Amino acid sequence: MPNAGHRTLIITASKKKGRQSRLYTVEAIRWTPEGVVILDQLRLPREVTYHTYTDYRDVAKAIKDMIIRGAPAIGVAAAMGVALGVEHSRAQTLPELRAEFATICDTLAHTRPTAVDLFWAINRFKARFEELAAASASAKNGASGLAHLRAALIEEAHKVHQERREADRRIGKFGADLLAKSGRVMTQCNAGALATGGIGTALGVIRVAVEEGHQIDVLVPETRPYLQGARLTAWELQQDQIPLTLITDNMVGHFLKTGGVSAVVVGADRIARNGDTANKIGTYGMAVLARENNVPFYVAAPISTIDMSLASGEQIPIEERSSAEVTHLAGTQLAPNDVKAAHPAFDVTPARYITAIITEQGVARAPFDEPLRKFTAAP
Repeated sequence: MPNAGHRTLIITASKKKGRQSRLYTVEAIRWTPEGVVILDQLRLPREVTYHTYTDYRDVAKAIKDMIIRGAPAIGVAAAMGVALGVEHSRAQTLPELRAEFATICDTLAHTRPTAVDLFWAINRFKARFEELAAASASAKNGASGLAHLRAALIEEAHKVHQERREADRRIGKFGADLLAKSGRVMTQCNAGALATGGIGTALGVIRVAVEEGHQIDVLVPETRPYLQGARLTAWELQQDQIPLTLITDNMVGHFLKTGGVSAVVVGADRIARNGDTANKIGTYGMAVLARENNVPFYVAAPISTIDMSLASGEQIPIEERSSAEVTHLAGTQLAPNDVKAAHPAFDVTPARYITAIITEQGVARAPFDEPLRKFTAAP
């Protein structure tokens, strides 16, 4: 049940009729005067439920429990969570606020280990906090300085969200130029508006291509065990009336061989500087099968997802989630009692299988080290 830190709003979804004049109908997260509003992705597609959070600890739990997921969206949620914590802090002095700020950041940092956007957002807020704190201390303006600091961090959260929206649109444009004017495109998991806070990365590429007149049919693997493809990507594409075909995960090779797939476009949770890419489990196998069948394999992600501190994907931490998510589905037990099950939530696709990495700064091709370095260093 929701606690005092958040409220819940349930909306009955209605089927849209007629071609929409504008794509992107999904909003995963937003800042409001009442709190941080997050669309509950665990209840989709059966129920459209929004939670309003007024406590940063509840935002952290929403990230950990996958109420909101997708690397860029996790970054936005972390930014808003930090701002929310500072806004509601009862600290009366800068040292008190600094101590509480550290706790807020640490709480959010211990939610999901693989998505680097989480840590990118937290580190950005740490730097901004120290900048504001130094200005407040030098001005010796006491309570008014703390009020300014709080307001500035809320504004920083707005900036993070707006930057994600703008980055998605640029990624979409660069990526759309790589797609054929017609044909099938395969994706993996959900890298849409639900995963970013904008129009999406992989789905942003598809959305912009459709806006520009491409005739695209999307092949959507279900993405076990959480079914992000079946529940989320299929739902998003339906909202924008983009044709799709849902397939099971073990049909990927068959369709890459026989299904006329012109490209694969996926998102990313962390990209090492050599181009090795962590994404939802199953992406590595898809990339290998794409190479075998001469299908271009594209990764679409903002530069915040690039971790230049890691030389290769071998250094990317892989989140291990509960085995119950494998043995059960929507509360229904699928496997025998006490069976051993594994659940690595991500795998790493070696750079040699990636045709190009699409960012808001441009398209990088192998060898990836130099273009990724230039993109991340760009102002």
